Amino acid sequence: MSSPAMNSEGLDLASLNYTTLVPYNGTIPTGGNSLTQNLNVHYESGDIAWMLASTALVLLMVPGVGFFYSGLARRKSALSLIWVTMMAVGVTSFQWFFWGYSLAFSHSAGRYIGDLSNIGFRNVLAAPSVGSERIPDLLFAVYQGMFASITVALAVGAVAERGRMLPCVVFMFIWSTVIYDAIACWTWNPAGWVSRMGGIDFAGGTPVHISSGSAALAYSLMLGKRRGHGTHELNFRPHNVTQIIIGTIFLWVGWFGFNAGSALSASMRAVMAAVNTNLAASVGGVTWCLLDYRLEGKWSAVGFCSGVVAGLVAITPGSGFVPAWSAIVFGVVAGSSCNYATKVKFFLGIDDALDIFAVHGIGGFVGNILTGFFAADYIAHLDGRTVIQGGGLTGHWIQLCYQLADSVSGFAYSFGGTCIILFLINLIPGLGLRASEEAEVIGMDDAEIGEFAYDFVEFTRDVVNGGDLLDDDSKYSADADSPIPHEKAFSTSIGEDHLRSR
Repeated sequence: MSSPAMNSEGLDLASLNYTTLVPYNGTIPTGGNSLTQNLNVHYESGDIAWMLASTALVLLMVPGVGFFYSGLARRKSALSLIWVTMMAVGVTSFQWFFWGYSLAFSHSAGRYIGDLSNIGFRNVLAAPSVGSERIPDLLFAVYQGMFASITVALAVGAVAERGRMLPCVVFMFIWSTVIYDAIACWTWNPAGWVSRMGGIDFAGGTPVHISSGSAALAYSLMLGKRRGHGTHELNFRPHNVTQIIIGTIFLWVGWFGFNAGSALSASMRAVMAAVNTNLAASVGGVTWCLLDYRLEGKWSAVGFCSGVVAGLVAITPGSGFVPAWSAIVFGVVAGSSCNYATKVKFFLGIDDALDIFAVHGIGGFVGNILTGFFAADYIAHLDGRTVIQGGGLTGHWIQLCYQLADSVSGFAYSFGGTCIILFLINLIPGLGLRASEEAEVIGMDDAEIGEFAYDFVEFTRDVVNGGDLLDDDSKYSADADSPIPHEKAFSTSIGEDHLRSR
């Protein structure tokens, strides 16, 4: 007879160098003393590896946003949109380390926001995180820091073609503290009011998409309309469709870490989230493309990319709660609703230049409601731990009310709070939100960055826009439409010879 420790191939299993998984015993806030204890024994190495990879994938989404936004805009402001999204990572990463993580995910948080017990990552090391006992605090902190960064990057695209960079950088720090951290706390921290109420949001329908979409709408309102809004001057096509496609690819790939990583473990639930993510994105892209073809008879690449993002946004809150077949419904509804929502800005009279609210605000709302309807208890329990009562499809209709309350409160808090933050920033000398009309004409790249996305931009700008600076009647619309006074008067004394010499 073979030994109990021998397998069918004659290998002595007892001789292998196993690392035994030891339950955490709750000793000290850091999880233990690394000089005297092996702090790795509380966690599966597969979970750690998957979450580190997911963190990198979410970071990859930020340049994806930058390329997507940049391609949609005019070339004279292309670089500024890439710059502002990358700067969002720098500013938000510091804010997250300084006090953002503590305000959102401290173990002693309240219903609406956390405390400063983990300021500067104090005691953030190897203790089980508030998100899941399967990963340590430090890993959860760096992963969620990427979520904070991408949310800010999505929101600040609203500065497109007329917003100054310095006040936008100040806004990043304040907004992530006052708005994002609070919404993340009440949604994902077990102590938060939405979590305690019973709301479910797998990867950020409200904290990421509704909050960023409504913030972008508010930012667009406070900036006012771009010069020439409502005239042929803004009747332009996206300047670089290839860049939009590249940005979409970055986002699509990164979203696997965004959604599947939100399982916070290498589990079957992560696999289901990945399947749902890809299905919703694919169907959303096809749906938007078909709707555009119905109107124009052209197979729009920009339309397909917009639909992909809409599908990704909508499936975000439900990716780890709903069965795979429902992801097709998410894609169809998101592609359709976000496509038609691009008309909302005309009804509101707000120049949301990149349709951020239409895709992220409306897409996040649609995703939240559909999650409340299609959520299934057996999908949530694929990680072996999560227990929910299901959604409307299984008779738990109150879940739809929870999702609606979460969505509306997130929109109201983000939109209202953003307007207040921007109004106060604009009152500070030197932090006026809006660029001058001269800067708007020559482009944000030249006026604010001093560099260009393309070498030929300067020449093209002089030839195409040279006459605009000499117009006697300004097309600038902010004076009448923006609630913020224009801080710099445009000087018409710039001569044609000076313009050509630039």
